[in-house]
Amino acid sequence: MDPIVNWRRLVIAFRHHGAMDDGQVLIEYALILALIGLVTIGVLEALGHNISGVLTKVSSSMESVSNP
Repeated sequence: MDPIVNWRRLVIAFRHHGAMDDGQVLIEYALILALIGLVTIGVLEALGHNISGVLTKVSSSMESVSNP
């Protein structure tokens, strides 16, 4: 076989393989972002009432501070 034909086939194979990896990486990033979102929502749901109470206390304390 002609070495140029073999070289072209090799280049085309690498390009095709790289294109398949790009889609896989995109899906992996999307899954990681979805997992981070779910964990964040779960933590905020679990701690939401406690955080709300703390922010209410801070707000009431800030109201008593005089502004010169």
